[in-house]
Amino acid sequence: MATQPHNRLRVLFVDDERSLQEFMRTELPRLGHDVVVCPNGTTALQAIAQQTFDAAILDVRMPDISGIEVLQRLKLVSPDTEAVMMTGYASEESAVQAMRLGACDYLRKPCKLSEIEAVLLRMQDKKRLKNKAAALETRVQAAEGPGLLIGSSAAMMPVQRQVDQFAPTDARMLITGETGTGKEVVARTLYLKSKRADMPFVPVNCGALSSNLVESQLFGHRKGSFTGADKDHKGFFEVANGGTVFLDELGELDMNVQVKLLRFLETGEIQRLGDNQPFIVDVRVICATNRDLRQMVGERTFREDLLFRLNKFPIHIPPLRERREDIPELALHLLARYAKRPAELVVDLLTTESLEVLMNCYWQGNVRELANAMEYAWIVSAGQPITTQHLPYEVRAPRPAAGPALHQPYAPPRATEPVVLPMSGQGGAVAYPTAGAAGTKTLSDVEMDYILQVYAKNNQNKQATSAELGISLKTLYNKLHKYEEERQHRAG
Repeated sequence: MATQPHNRLRVLFVDDERSLQEFMRTELPRLGHDVVVCPNGTTALQAIAQQTFDAAILDVRMPDISGIEVLQRLKLVSPDTEAVMMTGYASEESAVQAMRLGACDYLRKPCKLSEIEAVLLRMQDKKRLKNKAAALETRVQAAEGPGLLIGSSAAMMPVQRQVDQFAPTDARMLITGETGTGKEVVARTLYLKSKRADMPFVPVNCGALSSNLVESQLFGHRKGSFTGADKDHKGFFEVANGGTVFLDELGELDMNVQVKLLRFLETGEIQRLGDNQPFIVDVRVICATNRDLRQMVGERTFREDLLFRLNKFPIHIPPLRERREDIPELALHLLARYAKRPAELVVDLLTTESLEVLMNCYWQGNVRELANAMEYAWIVSAGQPITTQHLPYEVRAPRPAAGPALHQPYAPPRATEPVVLPMSGQGGAVAYPTAGAAGTKTLSDVEMDYILQVYAKNNQNKQATSAELGISLKTLYNKLHKYEEERQHRAG
């Protein structure tokens, strides 16, 4: 079985036997690894100074510098490199010394290729465990953070379809949308639904990267490669090897870094600062921006060839004001997160009046602003039902930033207005008041009010109603049927 790119090891092999050198030059690449062969300790130290290795196989006895001295230097400049010692003059003393210096194994010469292969497989397993640990940490962060994509409105259906279609692939994605629309949530959903979900997800805010260190942060550096580089550093792409890198605020990268990103997309190779040799990493790249990259191309601040590489499968996230049907579900989800309770246990905390305010807000800051509002309301309400007074003033008295409002204000049907709803299996139409006509309404009551309002506006046309609501016909039928059963129960 071919070694997957993210499991490929960069191996340093050091031995003064010419026949063994040639054998390793041939056999280690056949096993799926990259190898640098050195005939003595001096050239090994030169190689260590020039590039980074995942593994080193070192002969203990060599004519100039011993393998033990090479091991000492290796662990000093690259402590993460796994080392194996080989010798035909094994002694308990030398083995103990090698282990104390950080060697992970000791082989007696002549050793078989199968023994070396077994050692390298153990190193690969250790590498996989580190990746799984990083992926687990990613999942924990995702559970505490944005979570999966929410939204069943008509405006969000294309996004949901694209996520389901592209997530299982390794396609590069470019996610666009206003600030706060949830671009990272879309990226995490693509990752969690992908075949790379058991490998790391590394989010990178390109706008927050230090202008002086951006190349090091993305691609890594060797100890001593610049002032302040007091140890080896893995860049984001190397940390994500086998998984996914999410580059948010892509338009903030300067042109020099864009060139290096383009080279990585073309070759799959990265090169640490201070390393002479590039190496391959296997990473899926998902990008996001709130800027117009085509305009930036015209302004010569973004590379056109890089845009072509990234824009094959674009996903655009609509602003919250264009999918206000999603607000009740989003608000409930966010409230449940801050309350640290299941959604069904907080459904009665969102009153009709507060939901009306949320539905009518312009939401200049999109879902991020809604999240802030729900956190504020939860804290101020102290666990009691959220009234309009518990909402931030800016939400209660919203003002569009510019231009007219993009939608008519939401208003649930008044209790005195009958809604005519023909039900299957009954003769003629049935007229009855809308849900929650008296007392405090629950979130489900308000949702039903809105459904009945849209249903009446469309002259009881279920197809048109489901399309406007952004839900399936089956879902609409189920909701209407459930409501009719509850109405009959109340009437009986």
